[in-house]
Amino acid sequence: MGLGNPGREYEGTRHNVGFAAVEELARRHGGSLKRSKQEALVAEVRIGGERVALALPQTYMNE
Repeated sequence: MGLGNPGREYEGTRHNVGFAAVEELARRHGGSLKRSKQEALVAEVRIGGERVALALPQTYMNE
């Protein structure tokens, strides 16, 4: 779970370091983040032979 805030105004800011970490994990391990029904972008990857779920909530942190 990478915490951050959705929206272009938060891209590349310290508020979205969690988003950046999850996006990098997805990239390195061949995952593709896709919109889910739970207001999140999700992907499943394998890291060290284990299945790992990655998620980026699409709601604001203080809501």
